[in-house]
Amino acid sequence: MTLKSNSGTPASLPRILIISDAWEPQVNGVVRTYKHLMREWRAMGHEVRVIGPAEFTALSMPGYPEIRLALWPGRKLARLIAQFNPDIIHIAVEGPLGWAARRYCLRHGIAFSTSFHTNFPAYIALRAPRAFRPMLERVALAMLRRFHDRADRVFVATRSFEALLCDWGFRAPFARLSRGVDTTLFFPAPEKPEPSKVDAPTLLYVGRIAPEKSLKTFLSLDEQALGRHRKVIVGDGPALGELQRAFPDAEFCGKLEGNALADAYRRADVFVFPSRTDTFGIVLIEALASGLPIAAHDAPGPRDIVTDPSLGALDDDLACAIRHALHAPGGRDARAAHVKATYDWHSVAQAFLRANTGYRTGARTMRSTFAAHTDLGAGSPARTRG
Repeated sequence: MTLKSNSGTPASLPRILIISDAWEPQVNGVVRTYKHLMREWRAMGHEVRVIGPAEFTALSMPGYPEIRLALWPGRKLARLIAQFNPDIIHIAVEGPLGWAARRYCLRHGIAFSTSFHTNFPAYIALRAPRAFRPMLERVALAMLRRFHDRADRVFVATRSFEALLCDWGFRAPFARLSRGVDTTLFFPAPEKPEPSKVDAPTLLYVGRIAPEKSLKTFLSLDEQALGRHRKVIVGDGPALGELQRAFPDAEFCGKLEGNALADAYRRADVFVFPSRTDTFGIVLIEALASGLPIAAHDAPGPRDIVTDPSLGALDDDLACAIRHALHAPGGRDARAAHVKATYDWHSVAQAFLRANTGYRTGARTMRSTFAAHTDLGAGSPARTRG
C-alpha cells in the first residue's frame, strides 16, 4: 500500500499508533490480535507503536493482578503521542489509557478509531449483586456508548455483535475487524477413529480461567451427561485455584504457547467453548484450523464462526452441543481448509488500513491534522514529516 502526497509524489506509509490498556505481559484475545496485526503491518513496511500500561505508573486491577491500570496518564500520553506523530490512532480498550487518548484526540480535532473487544455489561451481570445488575448494566452501556460514539470508526469482529451494538444504541460507523490464524502452527493431526469407538474422547478448553468464561458449566458435566470422557483445560487466570479444587478429575495444564499449544489442540477430539460473553474467540478458529469441531452455546462469537454442522454444534444445552460435535461430519482436513480460506491475518491487517485511511477529520486527513498543530498538549511542537 503506497500513499501519494498532494503533489503526486510517493509519500511514506501511514504510521500506526495503537493505544491499549491490555498489553504484554497479559495474554488475552486483545493482545494476541494486535501482535498479529503489528507483524503484518511491519511486513508491509509500516512503522507501528503500541502505548500500553507498562509505560506508566500503574495499579493492579482488583481480582486480576496481571491487568495493570495506568494512573493519571494524560500528560505523559500526550507527550508519547506527539513524539511518535502517527497518521493513524487506534484506541483498543475502554480503560484509563483509552479514555485519556479519546480526550486528547477530541481536544485537538484528531480522528481516531476504536474497537469493541469486551462485553463489559455481560461481565457486570456475572459479578454484581442481582439487585444492582440492571442499574450497573445501564451505566456501563451509557459509558461505552459515550466512549465509542465520537470515534470515526468502531471495529467489531462479527456481524451478530454489530447487530447487538446497534440494538444498544451505538451510533458511530462500524467496520469489520475479523481475526486470522497461523495455519503453519495450527494444523490437523491424522484422522482419529470414530468417536463411538474411542473409550474416552478428549474435550479441550483453551482460554482464560475466569468467571466470565462459564467454565463451571463445562466442568460440571459428568459421565451421565456425556459418557466417558477426559476434560483438558489450558490457560491461567483468577479462577484457576478454585476450579482445580472443585474439579480434581479435570486435567489443568496451565498456560501453553507455540508448539505445546498446537499439540494440545491436535490431541483433542472436541473443542468446548462455554463462554457466552466473548465477542469473537480466536481459540475457536485455532481449534478449527487444528481440525477440531466446536461445541458451544448459541451466542455471538460462536454463532458467527460455527456456520455449518461440519464445524461443530451450538446449543443452549452444552452437553447436547458436545454430543453432536463428537459426531460432526466432514473431518479434520475439511475444517482446516475452511479456516485457511476464511481467516487470514494479512487480509485483516489490510481491512484495518482501508477503514482507517478512509476517514477524515473535517476536510483534513490525519497527516494534515497533525501537521497543523504546533502544540499537541505535550509542551513540544509536533514533528512534521515530508
